[in-house]
Amino acid sequence: MEEHIRPHGRVDGSDFEGKKIPLPGIFDTEPLLLKRNDFSEDSVNLLIHFHGSENVVAQAVAENKGWAAVAVNLGNGSSAYGVPLANPDTFDSLLLAAKSQLQQPIRKIYLSGFSAGYGAIRAILKTEHYAAIDGVLLLDGLHASYVPARTPLSMGGSIQEENLAIFGKLAKEAVSGKKSFVFTHSSIFPGTFVSTTECADFLVAATGIPRKPVLKEGPLGMQQVGESAKGKLRILAFAGNTAPDHIDHLHGLYHFIRLLQ
Repeated sequence: MEEHIRPHGRVDGSDFEGKKIPLPGIFDTEPLLLKRNDFSEDSVNLLIHFHGSENVVAQAVAENKGWAAVAVNLGNGSSAYGVPLANPDTFDSLLLAAKSQLQQPIRKIYLSGFSAGYGAIRAILKTEHYAAIDGVLLLDGLHASYVPARTPLSMGGSIQEENLAIFGKLAKEAVSGKKSFVFTHSSIFPGTFVSTTECADFLVAATGIPRKPVLKEGPLGMQQVGESAKGKLRILAFAGNTAPDHIDHLHGLYHFIRLLQ
């Protein structure tokens, strides 16, 4: 399906004037540390982003002072991200490598993931590193399995709640202000596994926050249609069920990280 109503604006951080520093020896593909040249702050927020063009991450750093970021790309599918990060030592190595290159104290640590990148975040949060993470941003990326497999809710299936349990915990702590959690989702319905909309509904039910319909423009011409917010939890619903609508969320990274603070 194609649609030509929304503009599907795209950012281009290819002319990023900061530093791009490879962090070797952690994964098969090297993550990149992205930092500005004009740091004036005593400390920096570190965003570790999973899945998506390094140029998009660079643009987010360029447009937001006080931030540095690590862009991690490990392939396709949530397991490509989840399996390596299930070992706590992997995240230790990633964080240590970033710290050694930053040469500045880290103020807060945030994780962000687009699409399949949520697999890494889920794996990290299920380890002892949960306590060290100040906030999470999910960009149209949070899924679970149906029970029985490939059986949607409309056909009598249910959600494998274990897949979402750690995000339910995070959402409740965000409501109380202990951590930040921002989750954006499109209206795409995969059919064979739980959609981001259904995952959002799960989190809304877990926290008791109502869905609030809205109609307003989001970044780069995105169309927001719903919002649930309390404390430091924000769940933002957007129109669109096509591939460009999905990619919109990644390119909105520069905007959505501002909601974490």
